Amino acid sequence: MTSDLLIVANRLPVDRVKNDDGSTTWRKSPGGLVTAIEPVMRANDGTWIGWPGGTDQDLEPFEDDGMNLVPLSMTAEEIEGFYEGFSNGCLWPLYHDLVAKPEFHREWWEVYVSVNRRFAEKAASLAAEGATVWVHDYQLQLVPQMLRELRPDLRIGFYLHIPFPPAELFQQLPWRRQILEGLLGADLLGFQLPGGAQNFVRLVRQRVGHKTHKELVYLPDGRTVRAEAFPISIDAKGFETLARSEPVAERAAAIREQLGNPRKVFLGIDRLDYTKGIVARLRAFSELVRDGHLDVEDAVFVQVAVPSREQVEEYRILRDEIDRLVGRINGDLGRIGRPVISYLHSSYPREEMAALYRMADVMVVTPYRDGMNLVAKEYVACRLDDDGALVLSEFAGAAAELRQAWLVNPHDIDGMKTALLQAFEADDKELTKRMKAMRKTILAHDVAAWAAEFMRMLSDVDNVHDKELNPPGR
Repeated sequence: MTSDLLIVANRLPVDRVKNDDGSTTWRKSPGGLVTAIEPVMRANDGTWIGWPGGTDQDLEPFEDDGMNLVPLSMTAEEIEGFYEGFSNGCLWPLYHDLVAKPEFHREWWEVYVSVNRRFAEKAASLAAEGATVWVHDYQLQLVPQMLRELRPDLRIGFYLHIPFPPAELFQQLPWRRQILEGLLGADLLGFQLPGGAQNFVRLVRQRVGHKTHKELVYLPDGRTVRAEAFPISIDAKGFETLARSEPVAERAAAIREQLGNPRKVFLGIDRLDYTKGIVARLRAFSELVRDGHLDVEDAVFVQVAVPSREQVEEYRILRDEIDRLVGRINGDLGRIGRPVISYLHSSYPREEMAALYRMADVMVVTPYRDGMNLVAKEYVACRLDDDGALVLSEFAGAAAELRQAWLVNPHDIDGMKTALLQAFEADDKELTKRMKAMRKTILAHDVAAWAAEFMRMLSDVDNVHDKELNPPGR
């Protein structure tokens, strides 16, 4: 059976859960992407293609909560080369300003190409005549062009959820032209920020040789490709409703009680990733305690680090570093029953996250580089009384919208200390003024509006031109 709308992403929108009796069921994945795209899929009887996780082969298509899902399996070798290798050992650090050193292995590239081809072939086989296909993220950047070659009748969109780097970094990639040409198979390319879209257009002009004008790329075959910024958001109303519920309010109070009811609670919630700046923020906070600006009776830092990519060596090293740092800070500066850092290496359901957001007085989001960072927006959505403070890295995409946060350079430890102290000492009037403005922004630009705007522009793209062009350069 074919579909008029296909979503193609690295992962399915559900996770497999093993029950006590040994059977398995599917549970909807947390996160804004599923929330945003689900209504679009339902309205168009859409189909979602993605990897279900693990190495199980030949899983059949199935329906879950009204969504048509098509699992695309991977072998252990493909997971190692495509996912852990090229996607997260090469592209991820390269696209995040070389926070870690990317590795360029030809074997990884070969697996990346083959897996992208399987995604494209599966999409081509399931798309109805003239269907719309929306491809997501850095793992599948070759799919648009592969799909275009298989099915020129399709309307293809692509959205990159992470930053797109400037030419000075991107040109290090040995397969830079192949990636650019892969993306040019789409009719509409979406980026988190205008800078990412501009970086892409500039690279296409410099490295491929196509004619460009503002956000448009003109291809020799007569097609026009548009590159635009679509800042992603969250289900703001959903988080607000969740935060308002009685169980979440009770849980928030219970967490503060367990922490000893300090005057102020600082909170960090991140995937355990070297781009998130966790070590720098913990050092900044510990120095404030060490120097007497904060006292463990008055302030505590709760850091939640969600396990991530634990098979990748850099992530295991980072976890060990944070474990040692937290132990040293608490050993040197903590008191009995009063640790400086309450550190949790675990993932939590949405309800617990909302309780943490309601409980915290100061949210600290300090990535070295981030496409958007939805945690910052989730915190704002959960501040029902227009209180609380947000300390936010200027290198997170969210900083472009949440200008009323205390913006910091996460590489500047002293500057971060100043911002943390200002957020700690700010009076209620200033906190309310800042938070009210940020909440207005978040509630007006939610994830449903993001998805609707992308789909509207994709359907409106005029993808033909009549310009006479020279062949692209080498």
